[in-house]
Amino acid sequence: MRGKGINYDTGFFPGGTDSRPDFDAETARREMGIVADGLHCTAVRISGARPDRLEAAAQAAADAGLEVWFAPFPCEATRGELLEILADCARRAERIRAAGTEVVFVAGCETSLFCPGYFDGDDSYARIQTLGGGGMELWSRLGEIMASFNGYLAEAAATVREHFHGKVTYAAGPWEFIDWTPFDFVSVDAYRSTENKDKFAEEIRVHFQHGKPVVATEFGCTPYVGSGDRGGMAWAILDSSVEPPVVNGDYVRSEDEQSTYFTELYDVFEEAGLDSAFWFTFATYRARHDPADPRHDLDLAAYGTVKMTGPDSPELNWEPKKVFHTIAERYAAS
Repeated sequence: MRGKGINYDTGFFPGGTDSRPDFDAETARREMGIVADGLHCTAVRISGARPDRLEAAAQAAADAGLEVWFAPFPCEATRGELLEILADCARRAERIRAAGTEVVFVAGCETSLFCPGYFDGDDSYARIQTLGGGGMELWSRLGEIMASFNGYLAEAAATVREHFHGKVTYAAGPWEFIDWTPFDFVSVDAYRSTENKDKFAEEIRVHFQHGKPVVATEFGCTPYVGSGDRGGMAWAILDSSVEPPVVNGDYVRSEDEQSTYFTELYDVFEEAGLDSAFWFTFATYRARHDPADPRHDLDLAAYGTVKMTGPDSPELNWEPKKVFHTIAERYAAS
């Protein structure tokens, strides 16, 4: 596989809450070195809502010798706001590309869900509920919804290309039926779960019908028994009605779950001939690991390759999980 990648969060705001309020450029620089030399990645998808953070992390990745997938991820933004953010980010990404780094611009992620205008709901979490429980009435309107959404994506791609002269793509959710004409890659968030386990490999192969390189912009699960069966919804074991959130039931911690999921899906991707794949994610920065109390072990809902151990831990306040080493070994060998 050409692009052996991982996602890197600089902070996004689903429901208005910053996923990484303590972001700083020096930490990003140190972690990009680890992404390149520790995980043996060749590419990193840098995701987040704030253009300044994206640019800082992207420059750090470029300095570490990584291919940069510059991926603005606005939430709760209107169409006009989205286009302004994309234009700003495209100019920043072009500066890094023009200096000699290979840069791919990712013009949003699952935008029909994380931004208003397509599915009912006051914020991202409400729209997730709408999509999950919409039934036949919602699915009967999906063609109309996607037609409107593809109109937006065409405008988004054109806006990006006014300012950015490299390759452009979009990170699609499985419910999004995309017209890939404006893009250089077919990029999908490729989670396997019980719902698609038997047909997962075929679903991946179908994406090649567009005649363009195919990329898994996300894949992953979290470290508890059974999380692989939930795939992209493995995080939904938290009770967020309290602050800080707590785990909503009894789950058995298993870091093997992530390692197995990575290996099985990466095998599928290699066999299918994907151009690149990005594990989700390097770290889930707000998910503190508590080994003493499973109900407060927020890492159970975290997709990261590392567990956040707090300010008393050495160096970067995290420790590698088993999947960190699994990924590093596979990427180094391939």
